[in-house]
Amino acid sequence: MIFITAKFKVKPEHADNWPEISRDFTEACQAEEGCLWYFWSRTLDDPTEYVLVEAFKDPDAGAAHVNSDHFKQAQQDLPPYLQETPKIISQEVDGTDWNELGELAVD
Repeated sequence: MIFITAKFKVKPEHADNWPEISRDFTEACQAEEGCLWYFWSRTLDDPTEYVLVEAFKDPDAGAAHVNSDHFKQAQQDLPPYLQETPKIISQEVDGTDWNELGELAVD
């Protein structure tokens, strides 16, 4: 799978509204055939930073994602709300789902 984590620094005046600002894009990505997961978290020590965690079943699904109409629309719509260009880590990894964190196993 293609596993991606990206950090978005949102302008302070838009930080509380980021989930709504990005909602259409998020929902379109989640509906993609090759999307395994796509979700946002807000950083606890910086209320202007959101972390995106997403995965696609294979490189073709990742390519379809970045070539989609909704991705191209987001490239126009989202940057005005950001403080800086998002940072990203994108890797192809084995697997298709999350593994258990055995060190914190729950009985």
